[in-house]
Amino acid sequence: MTSSSNPIERSFELAAAACDDLTPRVYQRLFREHPEAQTMFRSEGSEPVKGAMLQLTIEAILDFAGERRGHFRLIESEVFSHDAYGTPRELFVAFFAVIADCLRDVLGEQWSAEIDAAWHKLLRDIEAIVLQRKHLVDERP
Repeated sequence: MTSSSNPIERSFELAAAACDDLTPRVYQRLFREHPEAQTMFRSEGSEPVKGAMLQLTIEAILDFAGERRGHFRLIESEVFSHDAYGTPRELFVAFFAVIADCLRDVLGEQWSAEIDAAWHKLLRDIEAIVLQRKHLVDERP
C-alpha cells in the first residue's frame, strides 16, 4: 500500500488498514459526546443513512484537504440542508472533530504530530467555512 504524502489522506489510509468500518465508532462517539444528535436519526433503518453520510463526509474531507475538485463543496451545501433539519451549526462542525478523534483512537501510535497538525488546521478551516456561511445567512435582509 502506497502511503499518501497528504497527512489527512494518510490518516484515512492507516485507519482503513486497521479498521474495516469506522461508521459504528463514529456514531457511538457522536451520540456519546452529543446525545442530542441521536434524536435526529430514526431508530430503525438509519444504519445505511449513517454509512452514506459518513462516506460523503469522508469524500468531502479528502477533497477539501487535497485537490479540491468539487466534493469539498458538499460541506458548504450540507450546512444549509442541515440548517433545514434543525441541526445546530456547532453540531455540524463537531461531526468532523468526532471523525478525527475516532481516527486518532484507531491509529494509536501511528497518529503523528504531522497528522495531528493537519487535522487541527482542517477542523479550523471547516469551522471557518461553516461560520462564514452562518454570517451570510444571518446578514440576509
